[in-house]
Amino acid sequence: MLEITRIRTGSDDIIEGLKKRGVDATADINALLTYDEEWRAKKAEMESIQSESNKISKEIGQFFREGKTQEANEAKEKTSALKTKEQDLKQEVNELETKIQNKLYEIPNVPQDIVPAGKSEDDNEVVEEIGEKVKFQDKAIPHWELADKYGLIDFELGVKVTGAGFPFYKGKGAKLQRGLINFFLDEAEKAGYEEVIPPLVVNEESGIGTGQLPDKEGQMYHVTEDDLYLIPTAEVPLTNMYRDVIIPNQDFSVKITGFTPCFRREAGSYGKDVRGLNRLHQFDKVELVRIEHPDRSEKALEEMVDHVKGLLEKLGLHYRVLRLCGGDLGFTSAITYDFEVYSAAQERWLEVSSVSLFETFQSNRLKLRYRGEDKKTQLCHTLNGSALALPRIVAALLENHQTDEGIKMPEAIVKYVGFEMIK
Repeated sequence: MLEITRIRTGSDDIIEGLKKRGVDATADINALLTYDEEWRAKKAEMESIQSESNKISKEIGQFFREGKTQEANEAKEKTSALKTKEQDLKQEVNELETKIQNKLYEIPNVPQDIVPAGKSEDDNEVVEEIGEKVKFQDKAIPHWELADKYGLIDFELGVKVTGAGFPFYKGKGAKLQRGLINFFLDEAEKAGYEEVIPPLVVNEESGIGTGQLPDKEGQMYHVTEDDLYLIPTAEVPLTNMYRDVIIPNQDFSVKITGFTPCFRREAGSYGKDVRGLNRLHQFDKVELVRIEHPDRSEKALEEMVDHVKGLLEKLGLHYRVLRLCGGDLGFTSAITYDFEVYSAAQERWLEVSSVSLFETFQSNRLKLRYRGEDKKTQLCHTLNGSALALPRIVAALLENHQTDEGIKMPEAIVKYVGFEMIK
């Protein structure tokens, strides 16, 4: 969430910046400033009363020692009245703090200057396109037909056992999944990331910390009896490892990676765009998370973008990089780069990765700080990125590498999957 100190000193810039998202935050910002002004006034009054009460309490002891019983009793009555007033003010201060916190939860992050204004994905900016579209003599077969032909994925069995969006991977389809996961993890390790296997469910505090809660879009699966949430991405538990942490110095760079299944309700998704592997309720993903000094976060973002590029090039996939416009930007992100691979059979682009910089938006919620040279604590910057999400990568591999003899595996993953061709 945005820092209240930033809102106090730069409310006009924040309101103007949020217009890139198509958001008019004027009313929310003004309400926040009003709450904040009331909170500071009430807190100052409460602290003044506390100070006066403490002073009189010391005088009471002195009165008793001097035998001034009447003065002591009068002072006691006065402190009693002050205590009552203090409790009333404390309740008002707490109520205002709650109002401020809840209002801050409603305001998204401010896009960076380089982020283009826009309302939807149609306004995203293509930064670069790498490779050429695969051309087939005949019409390319879509991945769901290839999966059925070669016995790789059983969508109907998934519907029977669980429901739509929960497929079974079989035989070489399962080996392809496992091989890609190991390939992505090994590449992350080479790039200096420490592998972590996190829990697949998190508590409410963790969801709030990374911005998935409050869940305005209803995308998270909630285990109501235990008040736990199935993770929509490994970003949530990995980043929350550092909730309420103060990194002891400013010379740090935290790089962690983890493979997990991810669970998303995908409420409201329908039509041809959800067929096959295009949109699932459960899918596998390798995530990268970084925690950086604010002066080094832009460089870290560049490194993460280059890392994802390298993976896609090793998989032999034609892809493009998009800089998301304000209207398509995630709630917590200050800037996001999306990666899309071209689906030869569906003749459209499929998103396979997002790499985002959140600046201090998450760390403010997480209370994730570092200690500077002056020994004062400051908020860290957080980043994350998919490297990579598997469903659409598998779809693109099957569709773009299909031949008359079968589906040829990219050389980089042959040792991971154990075969050169799916026949």
